Amino acid sequence: MSRKVLVLGEVRDGSLRNVSFEAIAAAKTISEGGEVVGVALGSDVSGFGESLIQYGADRVVTVAHPSLAQYTSDGFSQALLGVIDSEKPEGIVLGHTALGKDLAPRIAGKLDSGLVSDVTSLEETGGNLVFTRPIYSGKAFEKKIITDGLVFVTIRPNNIDALEKDGGRTGDISSLDVDIKDLRTIIKDVVRKASEGVDLSEAKVIIAGGRGVKSEEGFEPLKELADVLGGAVGASRGACDADYCDYSLQIGQTGKVVTPDLYIACGISGAIQHLAGMSNSKVIVAINKDPEANIFKVADYGIVGDLFEVVPLLTEEFRKLKVGSN
Repeated sequence: MSRKVLVLGEVRDGSLRNVSFEAIAAAKTISEGGEVVGVALGSDVSGFGESLIQYGADRVVTVAHPSLAQYTSDGFSQALLGVIDSEKPEGIVLGHTALGKDLAPRIAGKLDSGLVSDVTSLEETGGNLVFTRPIYSGKAFEKKIITDGLVFVTIRPNNIDALEKDGGRTGDISSLDVDIKDLRTIIKDVVRKASEGVDLSEAKVIIAGGRGVKSEEGFEPLKELADVLGGAVGASRGACDADYCDYSLQIGQTGKVVTPDLYIACGISGAIQHLAGMSNSKVIVAINKDPEANIFKVADYGIVGDLFEVVPLLTEEFRKLKVGSN
């Protein structure tokens, strides 16, 4: 059954996040040959429509309003509900990000709809769309089928491959006026503590440090390796609690959940709370002086040694490979 599916293009720091393009790929499967409509919300949405179309959206609806300059639940829900009321889709896809986790349940409640959150894969089996999502902190997976009503899902970043960008692809981009009023929250200013560079939740490579880094300065070799590999730096809760780094870098059950192609754990013991946030990484490399550390049980490759000796050596070798490939 072909469906019209809306995809919210999520904007961060003036550009679309990669999960927006992954959501379009998911929407293509959900639509089953129907129409995929991108949605761009913000105070200035110029340029976003073209990008969404180049990654697979058939057309785009934009809503520009001063109250959408920064994300608020009230403002974005009113804008998205306005688009939904106008388009009357059979499916909606958002990224399972901080924004998506806040906005999607609110929209589902307003629409009296079900919601399948944190989807890591979807496939068509026996005429049904089957959505897979992790449960019990990633220890198990459940499969869900939507038998009736709106197909409303959020997808975990870095799990569904985006379509190839087609610079020559074109489609209609229209604007919609939505009356946004009675906002209970107004964002005056945003102070970011997160490190500059690659977004941790979407990074393909993550170098993470634990208590074994011993100090704030101990993260410097990790940052250097991350820079060489074009990755991001993360941390365990232990490192954050010890004030070695900001909590914005925390990975785990009470932090960010990440699924990079390569995860290098440096000086991390492997507490179950940390494993809940990174155990689904495609390749895990553990560096620890303790050969009995729990992190080695989930690692694909393990290095028993001092991270302050191993990490600089890795950085040097990767730098040589990078220079040799240029």
